[in-house]
Amino acid sequence: MSPSLLLPQADGRLVRHTLQGQAPARASTRVPFNRIAYSAAHVVADPLAAVDPWLQCAVDWDATIAYRRHLWSLGMGVAEAMDTAQRGMGMDWPTSLELIRRSLDAARDFGPGALLASGCGTDHLDAASVTSVDQVIQGYEEQMAAIEKLGGRLIIMASRALARVARGPADYERVYDRILRQARQPVVLHWLGDMFDPALSGYWGTPDLNAAMDTALGIIAAHPDKVDGIKISLLDKDKEIAMRRRLPKGVRMYTGDDFNYAELIAGDGVGSEEVHGQSDALLGIFDAIAPAASAALSALAQGDVARFHDILAPTVPLSRHIFQAPTRYYKTGVVFMAWLNGHQSHFTLVGGQQSTRNILHLAELFRLADAAKLLEQPELATQRMKALLAVHGVQA
Repeated sequence: MSPSLLLPQADGRLVRHTLQGQAPARASTRVPFNRIAYSAAHVVADPLAAVDPWLQCAVDWDATIAYRRHLWSLGMGVAEAMDTAQRGMGMDWPTSLELIRRSLDAARDFGPGALLASGCGTDHLDAASVTSVDQVIQGYEEQMAAIEKLGGRLIIMASRALARVARGPADYERVYDRILRQARQPVVLHWLGDMFDPALSGYWGTPDLNAAMDTALGIIAAHPDKVDGIKISLLDKDKEIAMRRRLPKGVRMYTGDDFNYAELIAGDGVGSEEVHGQSDALLGIFDAIAPAASAALSALAQGDVARFHDILAPTVPLSRHIFQAPTRYYKTGVVFMAWLNGHQSHFTLVGGQQSTRNILHLAELFRLADAAKLLEQPELATQRMKALLAVHGVQA
């Protein structure tokens, strides 16, 4: 008999939910994916550390690296020290660099299948104290040097400091020209919308997304040999499709659209040697749905587009719930999924950010995870959900 429990609803009622008891989809055979698929991975907090969780970060390194090994075992790449790892929302730069170092070591131990790229930004600067574009450049150069010294590949993250001091597109062009000329390997650029981080409003020098896209494309066109691809997280599939069709040959579009990823990865049927018709992926939601993502990408690589969509379609409502506004708090849902599925022993986030979502949100997340066949151990997930409900005064 499938486990069941009482879950609260928005109207205050408790409604019994019986789990489907269906295991997550798994790839029948391991075949190389025909898309690059990075999962932006979360960090596991150390709940027993003697720190003030709002002011200091303490990481359970063993559990954090174990989760990266889990992602690699499913064929996923890891985008390290990104916003999913609470970069700028609990994780400071020294701890992020230590995370990058440990992940690079683990990737080397894992073997050639461990794809890894690391976030490079300016978050060690006090954005409110930055007064010039030169300071932003120096900030990027400091992190670039530290990551490249470790042997890491770069994801050039959007800069809060640059968004604050830039006076227009020319300042962005100047910064990225300087950074790209110095990069040892082709980098992934990162365009994070203000729904993920309000401090990045007007990135590329304008609030007009079409004009911003022109600036970003101009920067890429000036350095096509230094840009592996660009990840955009605007939650607007039409903008992503429009941009990827204009990318230079050989430069990838990495979808960061956690609302529309399935159709963007599958493609729109207009691809050619000159026009990109599909997206690769660099997604926070792939952390939470990794088994399904792996199985779907395996099916796609074998030409079974119908199965690809069959697997991913039920995950989309879950992802839209996890990433609902305020979108920047999606990390809570990602860690909640890892806890439900036994990948960590507690539901605690760096910075105490488990409190950013209420119990009604988490109850609905539980329902949607069950519907998407993403509860890997239904009995354990039910036991943990009941424990969390009890803390909130619900006897489930």
